[in-house]
Amino acid sequence: MRRRDIDTPTERLNTIVSQPFPLGASADAEGVNFALFSAHATAVEVCLFDAEGTRELSRVPLRRRTDDVWHGHLPGLAVGQVYGYRVHGPYDPVEGHRFNPHKLLLDPHTRELRGELRHDDALYGFVRGHPDADLSFDVRDSAAFVPKSVVCARPGAGGSSAGGAADRLHREVSPGTACDSDRDAQDLIYEAHVRNLTMQFPGVPSASRGKFAGVASEPVLAHLQRLGVRALELLPVHAFIDDHFLVELGLVNHWGYNTLAFMTPAARYAQRDPASEFQAMVQGIHAAGIEVYLDVVYNHSCEGNELGPTLCYRGIDNASYYRLEQDCRFYVNDTGCGNTFAVEHPRVLQLVMDSLRFWVGEMGVDGFRFDLASVLGREAHGFDEGAAFFDAVRQDPVLAGIQLIAEPWDIGPGGYQLGGYPQGWAEWNDRFRDTVRRFWAGEPDLLGGLSECLLGSSRVFESRRRNTSASINFVTAHDGFTLADLVAYERKHNELNREGNRDGHGANHSNNHGTEGITSNTAILEARQQTQRNVLATLLLAQGTPMLLAGDEVGHTQGGNNNAYCQDNPVSWIDWQAGTDDAELLNFLSDLVELRAAEPVLRRSRHLHGDCRSPSTGLPDASWLDTEAMPMTATDWHDPKAFLALQLIGDATDDRFEEAVGANLLIMINGGQESLDFPLEGRHVHDGAWHIVLNTGRAVNPFAESPGNVTQSRNMKVAPRSVLVARCYTD
Repeated sequence: MRRRDIDTPTERLNTIVSQPFPLGASADAEGVNFALFSAHATAVEVCLFDAEGTRELSRVPLRRRTDDVWHGHLPGLAVGQVYGYRVHGPYDPVEGHRFNPHKLLLDPHTRELRGELRHDDALYGFVRGHPDADLSFDVRDSAAFVPKSVVCARPGAGGSSAGGAADRLHREVSPGTACDSDRDAQDLIYEAHVRNLTMQFPGVPSASRGKFAGVASEPVLAHLQRLGVRALELLPVHAFIDDHFLVELGLVNHWGYNTLAFMTPAARYAQRDPASEFQAMVQGIHAAGIEVYLDVVYNHSCEGNELGPTLCYRGIDNASYYRLEQDCRFYVNDTGCGNTFAVEHPRVLQLVMDSLRFWVGEMGVDGFRFDLASVLGREAHGFDEGAAFFDAVRQDPVLAGIQLIAEPWDIGPGGYQLGGYPQGWAEWNDRFRDTVRRFWAGEPDLLGGLSECLLGSSRVFESRRRNTSASINFVTAHDGFTLADLVAYERKHNELNREGNRDGHGANHSNNHGTEGITSNTAILEARQQTQRNVLATLLLAQGTPMLLAGDEVGHTQGGNNNAYCQDNPVSWIDWQAGTDDAELLNFLSDLVELRAAEPVLRRSRHLHGDCRSPSTGLPDASWLDTEAMPMTATDWHDPKAFLALQLIGDATDDRFEEAVGANLLIMINGGQESLDFPLEGRHVHDGAWHIVLNTGRAVNPFAESPGNVTQSRNMKVAPRSVLVARCYTD
């Protein structure tokens, strides 16, 4: 039923000039221009609501259609108007069409939501429980159960772009802050969840816990600065919903990989105004000299498969927004989440690009980590580094200079694409993760793989002329065991997820050191602590871009849960107070980051192959040495002693890369159970005064330099299952 409680007479609509661009709702001095893409719709109505979004006031058809964009200008409306869409067209799932005007739809370009989603059978375009399932048609109105869109001010029209592109540009040329020129060398990425990071952080005001404001609070920023973090990567903050099945189980979609609106900050992380509070957070983080990256999910939406709700994209133009099987009733599920966004479609790509530009240009973020990014690069013929999405990003001036990070896999055909992304992209390197885990878990015959990881995985990335920063080195992330659990559990313990422990990965490459879970055995606890030091040392001493999972620095445990996506509770919330009992680990990591920052040879942007020679000694920039300080042979790479030494020469530089000259380092890794004496004699080792600067085999003061000149003894003792680093300077 159409109500005409406000003055928006439809007969006046055609006399007012409207525009098909920009998409979304744009306010001006006379009213609001609405523009919505739908290639297969037969009619589109704008539904206007009261300020609370609880009462529908009027429905106005968008009569003009340009290039499949339905548009109209409604006079008398202004910023703050609450609205939604009803889109008419065929309901024919077999042909890929699921139009149902009884379902109120969100504007894909909305930047603010009013109200919350409440799960109800009225959300579905079909009758749940009907014998014909999604082939049936539901006529219940969903408006009472869905959030509505809100007209927002645009930049240049009274809106604020504080923290946006201008602010990012200013920081890039300001001294002492992160910028593109030093990104290759010094980034430490810190992956965190807004709530997990702040809910229990000491000193964060109670009202700011779990919110954007808490992330930018002084105690949190001081902690990040102490760690030497250069970029904070936040798990999804786009507006998302909790899955119906999780709500029925009394759980939530805690991680947020279930996007509803791609240009709207999630209200659950704000106190009052999500957009302004997000901008304030970004500005506060920037003021601390730290960049902000967002984990973004453009590979699927929250609408699920053919049995999911109709909230936005499905009801606007299902056949355009989603990849469908040959039987168009069903969805391609390359994501494992029920549907797959058709990013190869020009209008879907336009939505993604508009979203990226919004977060950079208006909200001020510095980079993105793209969830299941192989979806974005898959064309009809398969994954293609020349896909439309990659080309669009590469030429976009607003996105110039931002950090682009791919999760380089999905579950679709040819979905594993590590190393297959274009220049300018970095990638999560799961080979680094698995190799380092397996090595320190005690698996044999991994020296070759470990050496590749330590030098930036050149076999993976160099063929496309990508430097070492393309490898995002990590051992733990939100998905999987925490560092503390990696050394305490050999089996996943996901019972609290209420899926019978069937969810989560089974292959964790972990080692519980003799007891599963909690123990008071001193020997086991000491072994676990040493393994954590070994893992962190391997991560920070490797060429490439290191990433740390929030909470690992204080021994955060999830009790063996390796898939805590639905646990918005102390399972996931970092217990910082308990972490103070293990201050040694936090101090160790802080010192380790300082060591990395101080030594240029640990931060080379080019791949090291031993082909640059020291002008003073003739030694190569990088060399692998065995237990006798001789070059590694084919047999040595399979030696069960599991030992290798990497010598990095500080003045063996390449002028083409403007590399800094620094000290020489010896990185000795002993994965075996026996101590070894590494000789400092012979023509392959720099003849200088070597001093030990790191010994993970020493629980107390592992970074204390050994007194005197180590070369007096002419050898170094490397403890079992430890990392030893020595430094000397070229005369």
